[in-house]
Amino acid sequence: MVISKDKLWESGHDETVEVNQRALIDKVLARYSGEFTVFRELLQNSDDAQSEAVEIRFETQAFLARKTKDHDAENAETISGSDGQLPDLKTTHVHQWTFKNNGITFREEDWSRLKKIAEGNPDEEKIGAFGVGFYSLFSVTEEPFVTSGDQWMGFYWKDKKDQLFARRGQLPDGEDPGTKSWTSFAMALREPAPIPIAFDFTRFLASSLTFMRYLREVSVYFDDKQLVKLNKAAGLPRDLGIPKGLNNRSPSGIMTVDSIQSTPLYIQAQVMTWIYTSGTEKKRLLPPPKVNAATKPSIGGSFFSSLFSSLSGNATPQQSVTPAPPPVPKVVNHLAVNETSVSLSIYSASIQVRLDKKLSSEINRSTKKNPPTKMKFELIYTAKDEYDASLEEDAKQPEATGSIFQGLRADIEGVGAARVFIGHSTAQSTGVGGHIAARFIPTVERESIDFMDRNVATWNKELLFVGGFLSRAAYEFELSTVREQWEASSSALSPPAEEIQTRLMGRVLHALKFFMFYTSTPSPDVSSLMEAAFFACSSHGHFPIITSKGVRDVKDVRLPDPTFSGFLKELPTLPDEIMTGAPGMISSLQARGSIKAINFQDVLQELQSRPLTQDEFVACLRWWIEIFKESDRSRLLPIRTQIINAVVLSIEPLNGAGQKIIPLASIRSFINPRSASGNIPLEGPLPESLLPVAISKLFKPEILSAYFPWTEFSIVQWLSFICNSSSFPVEYDITSSPSWAERVIGLITRAWPSLPAGSKAEIVQLLRIKACIPTSAGMRLPHEAYFPSVNIFGDLPVVLFQSASLIKGTLEKVLQEIGVRKHVELQLIFNRMIKTNEWTIADLTKYLVSVKDSLTAEETARLKATAAFPTEIKPESNSEAKQTRYKASQLYEPLDVFRTLRLPIIDWGHQTKWRSSSEEAKFLFELGLQRYPPLNKLIDLCADKDSNIRTVALKYLIDNVGSRYQDYDPMDFKDIKFIPAVKGSEMCLGNIQEVFSSPWAAVGFLVLQPSYQTHASKLKIKDHPPTSQLMFLLQSKPPASEAEAAELFRLMAGRVNDFKSSDLQRLSNIPFVPVKAEKGVAGPSLRWLPPSQCYLGGESGANFHSKLFIFVDFGTGGNAFLTACGTRNQPNVEEVAKILLSSPRQFYELAQGPLNFLSELRNLAVNAKSISSGTMLRMKKSPILLGLQRKPRKQSKPTDDWDEDEWDIAYELKKPNEIIIADDTHAYQAFGDSLVTAPQEDIIEEFYSNLGSPRLSKVVKEEYQTTGELHDSKAAMETRSLILERLPLFLHEHNHARTRVSFSWLSTNQNFAVKAFGKLGVIKYLHYGQLNLSRKQDASAVARRIGSGPIEVWIAGNSQIDMYEVATSLNRLLFDSPKANDALLFMTILSTDLRSLKRRGYNVDRILRQQKDARLAAESARVQKEQEARQVGPGSFEADKVPNSKELHENHTTIRNPPEGRPASPSSIANPFQSLRRKIGSMASAQTEKISNVANHLAKPAAQTPPLPDSTADQADHTPGPLTQPQLKPPGTWGGPSPTRTPDVGPGVTPLSNISKNIELAVNSCRPESADLLQNREHMQRVKESLNDGYCDISGRKGNLHNIGQMGPVKIYISEEVKLEIAAEAFMEAKNQSIARFIHIMTPLANIYQLPITNLHIFYDLSGGIIAFNRNGSIFLNLRYFEEWHDADVKGNKLQDAYVSW
Repeated sequence: MVISKDKLWESGHDETVEVNQRALIDKVLARYSGEFTVFRELLQNSDDAQSEAVEIRFETQAFLARKTKDHDAENAETISGSDGQLPDLKTTHVHQWTFKNNGITFREEDWSRLKKIAEGNPDEEKIGAFGVGFYSLFSVTEEPFVTSGDQWMGFYWKDKKDQLFARRGQLPDGEDPGTKSWTSFAMALREPAPIPIAFDFTRFLASSLTFMRYLREVSVYFDDKQLVKLNKAAGLPRDLGIPKGLNNRSPSGIMTVDSIQSTPLYIQAQVMTWIYTSGTEKKRLLPPPKVNAATKPSIGGSFFSSLFSSLSGNATPQQSVTPAPPPVPKVVNHLAVNETSVSLSIYSASIQVRLDKKLSSEINRSTKKNPPTKMKFELIYTAKDEYDASLEEDAKQPEATGSIFQGLRADIEGVGAARVFIGHSTAQSTGVGGHIAARFIPTVERESIDFMDRNVATWNKELLFVGGFLSRAAYEFELSTVREQWEASSSALSPPAEEIQTRLMGRVLHALKFFMFYTSTPSPDVSSLMEAAFFACSSHGHFPIITSKGVRDVKDVRLPDPTFSGFLKELPTLPDEIMTGAPGMISSLQARGSIKAINFQDVLQELQSRPLTQDEFVACLRWWIEIFKESDRSRLLPIRTQIINAVVLSIEPLNGAGQKIIPLASIRSFINPRSASGNIPLEGPLPESLLPVAISKLFKPEILSAYFPWTEFSIVQWLSFICNSSSFPVEYDITSSPSWAERVIGLITRAWPSLPAGSKAEIVQLLRIKACIPTSAGMRLPHEAYFPSVNIFGDLPVVLFQSASLIKGTLEKVLQEIGVRKHVELQLIFNRMIKTNEWTIADLTKYLVSVKDSLTAEETARLKATAAFPTEIKPESNSEAKQTRYKASQLYEPLDVFRTLRLPIIDWGHQTKWRSSSEEAKFLFELGLQRYPPLNKLIDLCADKDSNIRTVALKYLIDNVGSRYQDYDPMDFKDIKFIPAVKGSEMCLGNIQEVFSSPWAAVGFLVLQPSYQTHASKLKIKDHPPTSQLMFLLQSKPPASEAEAAELFRLMAGRVNDFKSSDLQRLSNIPFVPVKAEKGVAGPSLRWLPPSQCYLGGESGANFHSKLFIFVDFGTGGNAFLTACGTRNQPNVEEVAKILLSSPRQFYELAQGPLNFLSELRNLAVNAKSISSGTMLRMKKSPILLGLQRKPRKQSKPTDDWDEDEWDIAYELKKPNEIIIADDTHAYQAFGDSLVTAPQEDIIEEFYSNLGSPRLSKVVKEEYQTTGELHDSKAAMETRSLILERLPLFLHEHNHARTRVSFSWLSTNQNFAVKAFGKLGVIKYLHYGQLNLSRKQDASAVARRIGSGPIEVWIAGNSQIDMYEVATSLNRLLFDSPKANDALLFMTILSTDLRSLKRRGYNVDRILRQQKDARLAAESARVQKEQEARQVGPGSFEADKVPNSKELHENHTTIRNPPEGRPASPSSIANPFQSLRRKIGSMASAQTEKISNVANHLAKPAAQTPPLPDSTADQADHTPGPLTQPQLKPPGTWGGPSPTRTPDVGPGVTPLSNISKNIELAVNSCRPESADLLQNREHMQRVKESLNDGYCDISGRKGNLHNIGQMGPVKIYISEEVKLEIAAEAFMEAKNQSIARFIHIMTPLANIYQLPITNLHIFYDLSGGIIAFNRNGSIFLNLRYFEEWHDADVKGNKLQDAYVSW
């Protein structure tokens, strides 16, 4: 039952919730962790009450007593006491604190709210929010007492327990009216204690006073002494507006800054010295130390002290200095008053607040007041000057405490001194250099900003954005001032003075440090949010900063890089002072991507803006060299081009003619001072494209050439420049000034040895066309001037230098190179001498040899080209005729052999004897005089009409072919007949393609003349014609007779290896084989066939193939050549098939009957795979197959279908689909006379089938007609048993075809059945082509199977069963293509008794033993069931499953002992495990009981199977499959891979009876092994106890096994690898125990199966997956597997798994 809450509420009663007020207040106060908490709250309340003055009094007990006892001040003692000593402010205890303010006195609602905890001031203009500020007083007092106006209120704990009460009353009327205008909080301390640290308290008050809105004065008293008095004065506020470009709206749009003011603030303090001397607990904040360059290091302990001491001149040890006595302490007037002050700037942002209602209500809920709509955000900014002044003021303080205004000084070092003020200082630092004050919503203890409440956090984060914005605005104002001062003190051409720059940079650096945004504490979000707003409030990333060029936006400023400082003078960069002084701000700007490093565009922009001075230009080049050196040069090439195009150099030339502007793009080269070009006179003319030498000398030449597209200025370039310009003064004109020309030639001469050949050639080319050679006849062209040594003629212009330098050495070479002559010009000699007939050819040659070294190449070429040499005059010619002159290359040297050959020879005269080795002869040879005729000329002479000339020329060729005519190749003259040859008996000339060695003369080829046979190799005469020529010969002129062909083929047989395979392939299709025409055939008597269409002889004319194909015989050699060309000994199958297809009828006629034709078909069938698919396709459609059709003979006596003699056989050629393959004997007997059948040969039938002939069994359909079924027919059961019994024998003999179903499948009850009918009839139907026939006959047995269902055998009960019909019908179902012999074999096995079969060699012992065992098993089963019936009580599981005797009688056929020679009925076979149980029964040990349990376990599935409706229902439906070993991984003792075995699973479940039979077969087949060495697979054979069923792995194992001994009757074998690792004795010793345990398992198992233990053997190997194997009936078991799987269990007497497994 469910009761509603409302109903429950109505039945209840109210109880008060009690609050432990003391515990509540203590827990609230526990969160106030800051110092001066009470005064912080009271100061804030005073400012909220618009107080202008506050008094704080610390009163001792004595003072309070005196004040209470006597109000007369004159009688009161002074605080110093009688001895005049002031008390120690750190230790003197006070008993009461009194806090007074002159603000608005308490109103009624104030008195009421004072009593309430957690009810804050709802006034949105007030700071107080949580209503717990007043209760901070309870942290020091138990009973605070408040007076305000004319009323008072005191608080007390009632009964001194946990409930707080307040008592209120009126002040007496006699009080001073001035006193009533003050509000006073009197706090009698819970425990007397010293006052707060006076100096720290004073510093707290100075900081708190800063942001107070109304409070102007604070005074602190100790008893009656005024310790401190603080006065605050504010200047006139200055409206600054909103800096341009800053976003004045917070991210959520809640707060908008509408104006910013800057207000100067002045705080003056009067502090008693007593405050300073009392000390402080806080570390004095000192500015970073400044290094004064003028300060000398102290000698006493500085790094240089040892140096100074050594220079003092006193090497003797110094006496130790006696320490000075301690200074006398100065007398300090603790009551003296010190006046100090501080000046500040307060930036104030006026904020407009727009909150949505939801956020406003949430904030109201948190703070108990509505958020303000207007408020201010204030920031104390201490400018550089004010900061420095405060440091100076701080330094003036002699005490260790420092200034009381230290808390107001800028925290530019980020030590966390700048705090967030929420009316008063909190523990939250700002992260910037100054305090901030705003209407943040703090946590309850008012120590930090609240970020936990989601709505409060939104308010505070928006307000922090304003803080960041105000900080940015203050920075902008400061930078704006710096910009104005920078611009005012600079001009367009000059920057501000260094002093001004330093001052302004210091001011900006101070601002950057001020707004560095260090991590704030305790919440780092304060500084991070303000910093984010500081940068985010500026649009487009604008940020001003000081640079080397004044104040610039940060986007235009780059980080300084000394690499660019030498030439980038106008690019604004950050000064080093800024980089080192404000690294945090610079890193922040870099992280935001605002300030970047100098990039290429910056460099390019400045380079394009102005020309560079020489120093700047050099710095720029050095920068680029460093860049290019360290970067990928391929990428920098376009950049280099831009830089070169941008840079302009401004340089002052050497002559001082004003500034010269040189674009860098115009520079092409530079002078290398270390090379020859370094000697170029710099005062002479130089090209504008040359880099000024003043710059190039500062760099290594290899640097300039590698990093700039400049080349070294060479002598050639300089010479080209001075030679190709006509604007130079006369003194620098090489064609006018002999001195300048001599200077230039001298410079070239000094550089000449080191100049490359190309440069020398260019210099020669330049000077040859210039009249630059000073001669005796003036300035001349070089080729017009002569060396002084040339004195043949006196009027020649010879070289004459002004310096009278000797012309020798390099100078001589230079002048000779440029064309100055060392000999007289040849033409001049010809004109002056030869025309006068004064010189012969010998004289001329002698002179030329003398001046040979001075001849130029041009002159030598002229000599070669000049026809100046006459020929020798023949004796029979006219001597007075004018001689014709020739070039030297047109003449031969004067030798007799050349005269015989009638060649033109030079006219050497008779005065001087010609010597080929003389200098004159060598010179003429150089001019082209021929020493021997060219090869082509000589070949022409060899083919000359004059036989004498031919003979001499051929002899000259033969003699010189190895020396002068090594390039002789007769194929170059293949069309010239110059080789002496013989054709038959006739001499003639032939070319190289026609003449060969002598063997080829017999077939009509030209051969070399006998006298030249010894020189055949020199003349390069070929021994044989080339294969191409032979092929052309065979194609164009085949042999005209068989004899000629035989000789030609014999010769070509020796050349077969020279033919390429493609050539032989081509020859195979060229008709060149002569074949005689058949006798009596009209036409030519000889025809030619390709070799591929001929076959080699040896075949007689009577041969069948000789009538179809052409056979030739050209002898052994000729036949070898034809064989290479594709001629074969006989046609292949493909060719025979094509001949058959071309004319089947003619082929049959030539075969002369069916025998030869069948022989050819048999050949085709055997080689059918060699027939192409296209030919096979044609054969399937052509009438090429021989068909047989039997016709009955006409005779009077009756015929017998089985007598072939009564039939005539007709043969016909038919298409494959028209011939039937007679594979069904009965159907053939029925329809044979109507069918054309294939010859009954297996190979022929298979061939016919492949071509498309159908099988008779496929086209004949049978239909069975039966009478009623005879149920429970004994004949049917006996027939089934007989078939199953004898079928393995038949299948064992029948091994040439695979069965459709396995015997294991067939032996299952539901897969094979035999049924008996009264009568059986069979109707056979033949429907094929146009045949539609049917035959009907009686049958004694038929077999049928529908689809993949069971096989049924039907037998006729009215007749004796014909076992042939049984065998035939079953074979059709068992085999795809049953044979007639198979049926006869099966029939014999079925119909013959077992003993006859045994005599014939069949293994029938198994069947005989099976019959005997069946009888024993039946008897054992009966006895066992009787015992179980007596032992098992009613209701047990097994009793329910055992049928009673009546059921046994009704459901089972009575078991009889069949005759020994007849097969037993299947029903007589009992469960084989019953026999197993009987065999085990005689064993009484515990281990045999376990075996019995295993047997029972394995027999259960058979017992649990429901009986079948058949008479054989006692057989099991399912039998467990072959026992497989567990899939473990036995590594063995020495390791090995995992043995795996895949069981051979048949398509059906094997019956238990079959398992029993197979086991007995296997047992009877076992025998002991007698061999000591078992070699790998030598004797392996399969024990075929059943088809497709094996019990051991007969695949054997790799490697031999060695017999090493035996234990008891069991032999032990080890593998080869084990024998190599361990000795036999050691193995037997090591494995003794495990072998004994293994034999202990094997012995009972052998007894169970009546298997002699000697037939079992143990082997051991190191690896492999063989668990056991059967070798010729000997069983071998693997010890390694036993050790891995079962040895440990057997050792622990756990035997069951081992028995099951093995």
